[in-house]
Amino acid sequence: MSTQELFKDTLSVVNVGLKGFADDIIAAGGRCLALDWQPPAQGDREGGWALATLLGHPAVEAANEVALARLLAADPVLTGIATARDVLPGMADGRRLIVHAGPPIAWAAMCGPMRGGVLGAVVLEGWADTIEGATRIVERGEVELEPCHHHGAVGPMAGIISPSMPVFVVENEAAKNRSYCNFNEGLGKVLRFGANGPSVIDRLRTMASVVAPTLRAVLERTGPIELKPLMGQALNMGDEVHNRNVAATALFIKRLAPALVETDVPRADMAATLAFVAGNDHFFLNLSMAACKAMCDAAANVPGSSLVTAMARNGVNFGVRLSGTGDAWFEAPANPVDGLYFPGYSIADAAADLGDSAITETAGVGGFAMAAAPAIVKFVGGTPTDAMHHSLRMRAITLGAHPSFTLPALDFASAAAGIDARKVVDCSVLPIINSGIAHREAGIGQIGAGVTTAPMACFTAAVKALARDVAAMGRTR
Repeated sequence: MSTQELFKDTLSVVNVGLKGFADDIIAAGGRCLALDWQPPAQGDREGGWALATLLGHPAVEAANEVALARLLAADPVLTGIATARDVLPGMADGRRLIVHAGPPIAWAAMCGPMRGGVLGAVVLEGWADTIEGATRIVERGEVELEPCHHHGAVGPMAGIISPSMPVFVVENEAAKNRSYCNFNEGLGKVLRFGANGPSVIDRLRTMASVVAPTLRAVLERTGPIELKPLMGQALNMGDEVHNRNVAATALFIKRLAPALVETDVPRADMAATLAFVAGNDHFFLNLSMAACKAMCDAAANVPGSSLVTAMARNGVNFGVRLSGTGDAWFEAPANPVDGLYFPGYSIADAAADLGDSAITETAGVGGFAMAAAPAIVKFVGGTPTDAMHHSLRMRAITLGAHPSFTLPALDFASAAAGIDARKVVDCSVLPIINSGIAHREAGIGQIGAGVTTAPMACFTAAVKALARDVAAMGRTR
C-alpha cells in the first residue's frame, strides 16, 4: 500500500471514529465534552493529502516568508487621478472593454446587478442610447467583458469600470506596482448595485466632468498621498475601511481641503466636489480597495507560497488566487450574505456575495479588523463582541499580523494579515467578509449590508493545485 493510500484510509477511519464518539456524547446528554471539530478540507481526501504534503514543507515556508514580507512592506500611495482608457492598457485604441468584479464570468451567467451595471456603462459610453439597445449590442458580443483583477484594478459590488470613468491611480512605492479603482458613487440606487436609470448616468457624468478634474487639480498641489498611514489612523478612529469609512473619508477631506482652496478650480466645482465627497461616507472605500490591491499584488507570484493574494466575487461564484499559483482562479458558488435588510426586503430578494471589495480582508482590514469598528454592527448586524470575535478568530488562518493596522479594542494588537490557504483548509476557519447586499434583479440597487464568508471549496482546490506545483518544483531541482 502506498503512503497516499494509507493516509486516505487512515483519514476515513478517523472520521468514522470521531463521528461515533460524537454520537456517544450526544446520547449521554452532551455534558461531558464540547466537540467542535471538522476534518481538514471538510473530509475531502485528496484535499487532505495535498494539505499534508504542504504543511511544514521547507520550500513553502520559505516562500511564505518572502510573500508576507512583501505584503507588509508595501507602501500604497495615491499618485494620480486618470481616465480609465488612459491607464488600463486593455482599454487602449478604442477597445470596447468593460471590466467587472470577481473571477471571469460570461454575460449569460451574470447575476442581475452585474448585468444592470454593464448595461448602464454601455449607455454611459454612448455605445447605445437605451438599456434595451445596450442589451442588444452586449448580446451580439460587441462589448468585451473581463475581470477588474486582470487589469490591475478592483471595483466594489458589480465593480464596473468603463473607458470614460475616472479612476484612482495607486502605486506601491516599495515595488513600483500599480493598482486602480473607480470612484465611489454613494449608497442606494447606484451603478455598482445594478441601478442604471437616468439619475445614475447623470451622477456618473458629473463625477467625470466635475469631481475628478477638481480632485486631480488638488492632487497636483498636495503631491502623492500615502494611504497606509491614513488607513491606520482611521482604524484607530472607529473604521475598518471596508463597510465603515466615516473617519477615513473625513481624514481624506482634511488632507485635501487646504490645497483645494489654493487651486484655480471654479468655486462652484469646489463646492460641488466637497459636497459630493463629504456627503458620501463610503468615498474612501475605493481608495482603501486600491491600496489593498497594491499591497496584495506585491505579494503575488512567489513560487510555492500559499498566501492568498485575491478574494473576489461576481454574484455567482467566489474566486481566490494564491501567490504560488499566479493568475489562476479557484472558484466555488458564492455564499449568501447574512445581515440587516432595508425595510421591505429580505434574503429572498438578495443577490449572492458580490464585489472585489474582499481585497480589503485579503490585506488584513475589513472583516479582519472589525474589532476596531464596533459601530459597524449597526450596519451589518451582530454585536460589538461579535466584531472582536471575528478579528481574533482570523488569527488562526494568517501567516502574521500587519503592524500598520492596530486594533484599539484588542489593546492595539495588530490585525491578522496574510491569509494562508493551508490554514484555512486545516482549521476549517473561513475568512470573514463585510459586504453590501444588492437586490438580485437589475435596476433596484442596494437593499442591505451584512457579513459572509468565503466558501471552503475555493481553498481546497487552491491547496490541491499548489501541492501539484510544489511537487513539480521538487522534481526539477
